[in-house]
Order: sequence, then C-alpha cells, then structure tokens
Amino acid sequence: MLPLLPTTIAGSLPKPSWLAEPEKLWAPWKLEGRALEEGKRDAVRLVLAMQEKAGIDIVSDGEQTRRHFVNGYMEKLEGIDFKNLKTVKIRNRYDANVPRVVGPVSRPRPVHSEDVKFLRAATEHAIKFTLPGPMTMVDTLYDEHYKSREKLAMAFAEILNQEARELAALGVDVVQFDEPAFNVYFDEVREWGVAALERARQGVKAKTAVHICYGYGIEANIAWKKTLGQEWRQYEQTFPLLAKSSIDQVSLECANSHVPIELIGLLTGKDVLVGSIDVASTKVETPEDVAKVIRQALKYVPKERLYPCTNCGMVPLPREVAAGKLAALGAGAALVRAELV
Repeated sequence: MLPLLPTTIAGSLPKPSWLAEPEKLWAPWKLEGRALEEGKRDAVRLVLAMQEKAGIDIVSDGEQTRRHFVNGYMEKLEGIDFKNLKTVKIRNRYDANVPRVVGPVSRPRPVHSEDVKFLRAATEHAIKFTLPGPMTMVDTLYDEHYKSREKLAMAFAEILNQEARELAALGVDVVQFDEPAFNVYFDEVREWGVAALERARQGVKAKTAVHICYGYGIEANIAWKKTLGQEWRQYEQTFPLLAKSSIDQVSLECANSHVPIELIGLLTGKDVLVGSIDVASTKVETPEDVAKVIRQALKYVPKERLYPCTNCGMVPLPREVAAGKLAALGAGAALVRAELV
C-alpha cells in the first residue's frame, strides 16, 4: 500500500565507476561477457538500496542495465544499423552520431523481461520501468527506410506495446515512456505524437506514465534553457492533450525551473509526478527545498494524485550527489505528508 505523496524517480541513476565511466552519457561498459551481466545485477542492487534507504516508494533499476535510455532499447531491435552512424541534431539542440534505420524495425525477442524479473525479485517495493517513447526514438535516429517520422513512430509504438504488456505481466507497477521530444515538436505532438503514445500503452495492465522534461543536466541542455526566457510554457501545449489521453501519469520538470507551477493544473484527472529535485545542479537540496515545491504543487493537484519525483534522470551526476538528492526527496515528502495527516 503506497503512502500519501508516494515518491519515485524519473529515470536513470549514476552507475558505479567499475561498471561504466562516471558522470558521462553513453559511457561504454568496463566489463564484458558474464562479468558484465553480473556487474549490471550488482549495480541494480546498489541503486535499489540507495532508493529504499532514501524513502523512495516506487523504485526502479536506475537504468543500470542500459548505456542510454533510448539506444539501450533500440540496440536490441532489427532494422537499425549501429555500426555506420550518421551525425544529426538531437531535439534541435546538439549534434550526435546516431544509428541509421535501414529496414523495417522489429523486435526479435523481449528486450527487458529478464531485467524486470530480477528487479521484481530484488525488492518488495512497487517498481517502475522506463522505456523510450516513440517520438523520442524517432528523434534519436537517422531514417533511411520509412522516410516518415510518423510511420516510424507508429512502428516503434507497436514494438513498445508488446514490451510494455510483457513487463506489466511480470509485475511492473508503472511503465513509463520517456518523451523529452514532446517539449520540442509541438505540431507533431498534436498530429501524431500523442496517438503514437496511446498505441504504445494500449492494453497495458499497469499504470502508464509519460515523462516530459527539459533534458539531462548536460551543457547543451543547460545552454538551451538559458534561451527560453523567464517563463517556460512549453507544457502549456502538451498538457491539455495528455489530459484527454488514456495515460495515467505525467512526469514533469519543476524544481529550480521557470515552469509556471499553475500549468500542472492542466493535467486534470491525471497523477502528476512533480519534479522536486534539480538534476542540472550538484547542489543537494534540503528536505525543506523539496517540501516547498510539493506545497506549491498541492495548490493545483489533489494530494491523492501528487507524486514527488526528480526532474529527470541523474546519470551525469556524482553518485554521492544523487544519493543526497534522493534522501532529500524522501525526507521532503515526509515533511509534507505529516502536515496533511
């Protein structure tokens, strides 16, 4: 039974230095073969312990078994060439060498079933598992086959739906689709982005969430945020669409941002995972910092629907910083919970 104001995290947590290079996206593995598989499992145990000690109620594997939240899934699919890369601009923000779609995309076998079986057996807490959203997958590739972002997104949505159904059947309580691209391509979100998301969650017998943020705390994203002015109103375009959708939960960035807090009131009828931890700073919040964000959010969201969360993933942060931030999240939620009893 979850408490009032159940806490959770948006996505990734830092990997141990013996598993991958710290504080780096797409960091290569330092182990191989059976040692790598054992190392991944050990890393999951460590991040579970970190979350449980901090008082996080809905835990995840912190994406310890994946190098990257998008490519870690796509590298298991067919129709994508990961050897001969192409340079593209990711979310109109920074250049990256990305894989190429060279044929029909397909999923020859389940991608994360074994990871979820291990995660489910390793904790008695409710568990969340994250998957990349269809639009964000499209935006992290160079498409030479479909020649249509919409068609490729729908193909990915079919694959993700198969995966999400399987993970729910294995005991996942929340399946989350990560869609940072929803904060950039507003016309496409309206035209086909939400429809692709709906297809990905169709028939999934678990709560479904979508995570929309302003990106990891990396230099390119921090620089982009500086161009957005004193009010970040991107959510104003997507939240009304999501409020009408079948998605159960929306995870968003709020802490130390210029997002007008009243925008979360547009998510009527949805669980709101309010980002109460800034992942773009190494400063560790106090419990009172977290509580302040939660109290502001409670003006616009019923207490039964509010879930204190992190703004985004924390893989680029030092492990001790991430641990401190998680502890602040758990303690800050506890402060407000006590006020509401």
